[in-house]
Amino acid sequence: MSPLQDRIAQFRKMANDDPDNELGHYRLGQLLTEDKQYGEAVKSFRRTLELSPTFSKVYHLLALCLIHDNRSAEAAAVLHQGFDVADERGDNMPRDEMVRMLVELGEAAPVSKRPTTAAPEAGGGFRCQRPGCTVGAHAHQLKAPPMKDELGQRIYETVCADCWTDWLKNYSIKVINELRIDLSTERGQEEYDRYMREFLGIE
Repeated sequence: MSPLQDRIAQFRKMANDDPDNELGHYRLGQLLTEDKQYGEAVKSFRRTLELSPTFSKVYHLLALCLIHDNRSAEAAAVLHQGFDVADERGDNMPRDEMVRMLVELGEAAPVSKRPTTAAPEAGGGFRCQRPGCTVGAHAHQLKAPPMKDELGQRIYETVCADCWTDWLKNYSIKVINELRIDLSTERGQEEYDRYMREFLGIE
């Protein structure tokens, strides 16, 4: 079994064992896309959106798989929906990518409904950059970097306290237990950090 097939099997098990695990379905979809299993990836991304409908990047990835699977009409509908979600959240990168894809499909480019000069937002005043964040304008920044290194600083600057708590108290435990990661080894720590970056949207 190749390393890619091994990882697909790991995340397929995670998604099957816990059908409500957003991270499991999302990563499975990404890996299936990498393996060119576009029809299967579509199922994983659709389940991800059922669990997290404001995860704007998933609309882009889902549409990409639909296009590869010769389902352009479905892809266009997904892109229009994804554009609205990304535009509402202020997720500019996936929004602009979906506009580009719509134009390539022969669709008219949708127009942003956001005001040119954004009014101050109520709430915590911190804009979380994690694609799957559901807190929006009510996000609050962490009180301090969670780790004393470059990654900790980046998390502090880009990820809200709610998303970090969600990783720490929920998904990190699932990753360690379901993927049997041994944090006492260098390889295990590297695997843990990779899944953490993926969950938090830090490339």
